[in-house]
Amino acid sequence: MKKILLSILATAAVSCSLMAQTTKLFDGKTTTGWHSYLKTGPGAWKVVDGALQLDPKAADGADLVTDNEYENYELSLEWKIEAGGNSGIIFGVHEDPSFGATYLTGIEMQVLDDKGAEDNKKANHLAGSLYDLKAPSAAAKPAGEWNKIKLRYDHGQITFWMNGIKTVDVKIGSPEWQELLNNSKFKTWKSFATYPKGHIALQDHGAVVCFKNITIKQL
Repeated sequence: MKKILLSILATAAVSCSLMAQTTKLFDGKTTTGWHSYLKTGPGAWKVVDGALQLDPKAADGADLVTDNEYENYELSLEWKIEAGGNSGIIFGVHEDPSFGATYLTGIEMQVLDDKGAEDNKKANHLAGSLYDLKAPSAAAKPAGEWNKIKLRYDHGQITFWMNGIKTVDVKIGSPEWQELLNNSKFKTWKSFATYPKGHIALQDHGAVVCFKNITIKQL
């Protein structure tokens, strides 16, 4: 009986270890595993110097989304943006023609040139913020420099880190969340933040932006 119990525990430990493995979402060479929202192929996104980069002049612009959907995970990546640029990392995205944009369902971690972008007037619109909901507790590096990100989404608990500093921590459905939501532009958006499982998107907001070292760990 003891041997059986030990065997079960060992199997469970191996299973948990496999679940916690980190997986690359971007191989650094191709756009495999990604596509333009509601389209096929990468559209205006291409691989440049080991990073996914948006060409804002391309005619087929759109947000780039993961082929797969994810629920309860830790996402890690690095981003940099051109002077004056705006973009975002949007998660919990439900891809459906009835939603014309990723942000209608997904929640956004803001990517921004805090100094030069037009959308820098509100604290909860700055880089590292939970966009239009909660301001970040630390500032991003300047335009043209890489910022290291960790985004954790665990049973509604949203936690952001930027360059090793926790910038946001809030739980969907909590009194704090409801207050933030009621004071945001999303308060009447019935489908916003309602999909626990969804795609991860890199936003096309008309600026050259780069993302690299993109990995995910299922929780």
